[in-house]
Amino acid sequence: MGRLSGKVAIITGGARGMGGATARLFVENGAKVVIGDVLDDVGQALADELGDSAVFLHMDISQSADWQRAIAAAAGLGQLNVLVNNAAILHVASITDTSEEDYMRVIRINQLGTFLGMQAVIPAMKAAGIGSIINVSSIDGLQSKNGLIAYSASKWAVRGMTKSAAIELGQHGIRVNSVHPGGIKTEMGGGEDTPDEIANEFYKNHPLPRVGKAHEVANVSLFLASDEASYCTGSEFVADGGWFAGLRQDIMPSS
Repeated sequence: MGRLSGKVAIITGGARGMGGATARLFVENGAKVVIGDVLDDVGQALADELGDSAVFLHMDISQSADWQRAIAAAAGLGQLNVLVNNAAILHVASITDTSEEDYMRVIRINQLGTFLGMQAVIPAMKAAGIGSIINVSSIDGLQSKNGLIAYSASKWAVRGMTKSAAIELGQHGIRVNSVHPGGIKTEMGGGEDTPDEIANEFYKNHPLPRVGKAHEVANVSLFLASDEASYCTGSEFVADGGWFAGLRQDIMPSS
């Protein structure tokens, strides 16, 4: 028996990166998954690889109609009880160079898309009497950096929405938590094809002096989706190699 046997999950942004790693790990642990993404060829190839336990759905998470299609696809696999709101986009620019259109594009996907996903799965999860919603935020939903005005705003919003939803939905057996990755080697971060020894250089003063891997974040989502996390809700789960704890300074004493 896998850790997710009998569970059905929707994973957005599930074609590659952290979403793809999560889809693979969930299926390995007995779940059936709906892979939602706008990357049709990559997403369909992953679903084909995973076999009967996965279906791919072209999905714009900022559109309510696409969420209803995802709910219907999940129903075809069984009782929906897990949602991983993973899809997101990144826009890097100074405040003065961020247009209104740039800002709202990030908010529409990262924030509105997460809201619509939570809203869409509530009826099915209430009917099941159990559910786990996993909202993928970021380390930039706990702190921030220059050049990330829109991205950080959206990821702080995801963190706040997670807590509000957890308070509302716990009475129905639905848990809601947020995951906060640090630097992870994925396509969105632009580092997928960068050799590890080069990517690790940026993280040399982090507590764990290396870039993170997508499967390391997927493992956190696996725990939260499983019944092992039955008393966890409204909380932040950080997978950042210690970045949020602080950086090691070479001029200071160290063991």
